[in-house]
Amino acid sequence: MRITPSIHALKHPFQVPIAPGITLDRFVYSYLIYGETILLIDTGVAGCETQIFDYIRSTGRDPSEIALVILTHAHPDHIGAARAIQGATGCSIAAHPAERAWIEDVERQNRERPVPGFATLVGGPVQLDFELVDGDSIEIDATHSGELQVFHTPGHSAGSLSLFLHSEGALFSGDVIPVTGDLPVYDDALASVRSVQRLRGLTGIHVILSAWDEPKRGEDVYRQMDQALAYLQKIHEAVLACAGADSPDPMECTRRTAAALGLPPQAVNSLLTRTFEANRRVLNRKNILEH
Repeated sequence: MRITPSIHALKHPFQVPIAPGITLDRFVYSYLIYGETILLIDTGVAGCETQIFDYIRSTGRDPSEIALVILTHAHPDHIGAARAIQGATGCSIAAHPAERAWIEDVERQNRERPVPGFATLVGGPVQLDFELVDGDSIEIDATHSGELQVFHTPGHSAGSLSLFLHSEGALFSGDVIPVTGDLPVYDDALASVRSVQRLRGLTGIHVILSAWDEPKRGEDVYRQMDQALAYLQKIHEAVLACAGADSPDPMECTRRTAAALGLPPQAVNSLLTRTFEANRRVLNRKNILEH
């Protein structure tokens, strides 16, 4: 899908095995920025390199033109095909330093944050060539009048990055902005709120390019972030109600909170518990939208 003359979006459907014979359908987006070379933002899961390479060829370019891959964070659906892509193209890999350990040692990630089907989602570790931190900017090439600005937007993960291409008014938000009604995933509730609020304060955004939602344009851009903030508060209130009842164990709290939010029973897993536990750590705050 062409978003602007230089930005292309690729949607990668995949399945997560959550129980014998039961899978959860998910998708993730990666993005290509065309210039004299090609910059790739996130890689999808293992095997997505085929779709990425085929798409590039369909547009008259060659996969060998990928010069840089930016990983918005280390989770499997973002780094899964990085090893294969680097092996085929020799491209550089960049991410935030807080994500380095899990990108370069995927077995460590699997131990510390187990995900169903991890081994099928990640094609192996990959070494970072350089790190990106808040305030950095990336000059794509002479074909673009602006730079890609780097924002450290933690919450979903410690080193989550968002990227803003000023010349196109395009914000690449990774998984930072939760989707109302969808599975919430974050490690720090307050940091998630502050990151979305920070992005909400940017001017000149014409399109939001999220990893786990469809591209949003026009009035939907800022509305999406307002809805995300309201959803984060709703989640927090649901966790408060559960934890304040009789202090159930984390998994029971997850079941109750998921039901209150209208999430399907199959969504109840260790990742969702991890999210709700992030809210339980700040039970002293009824309104997490206030600084």
